[in-house]
Amino acid sequence: MTSVEGRMTTADEQSAISHSSFVIERAVLRDLSAAHALEHACFGRDGWGYFDLFGALIFPGTIRLKAVVDDRLVGFAVGDSRPFDREAWIATIGVHPDYQRRGIGEALLVACEARLREPVIKLTVRASNRVAIALYRKFGYERAGVWRRYYSGGEDGIVMEKNRRQ
Repeated sequence: MTSVEGRMTTADEQSAISHSSFVIERAVLRDLSAAHALEHACFGRDGWGYFDLFGALIFPGTIRLKAVVDDRLVGFAVGDSRPFDREAWIATIGVHPDYQRRGIGEALLVACEARLREPVIKLTVRASNRVAIALYRKFGYERAGVWRRYYSGGEDGIVMEKNRRQ
């Protein structure tokens, strides 16, 4: 369940979650170009290409969310369920640099998690991205491993994991 302006809703009850200055809603294929531009504004050479984004936007079962401000896509997240492994991955989550530190990344993370049913959620983050690492820790993610030289320029990727098993 997610909290929307003091009211509790399930992810299925409300397709668009409205916040004071942005809306979180399902991303669709017509968002491909805007999502591509956002990925590269956020991640440069490590941003997803058109092929990866196309797959994410059409593959059944993939969680795909966008944050919108004044009809502009300013945030994007993709979640990937792996029920046979009993885990899910947040494959990408990013907020345009001009819109960071407004709660959009946090809202995307919470909305994506709410739609993923597996007990374990994982993600990978640049070792140098202290702000993102702090956000993930705030929401219960812990360091679970390192992928050496995962990002362009040879930077390590930190694998973080949240265990929701009761």
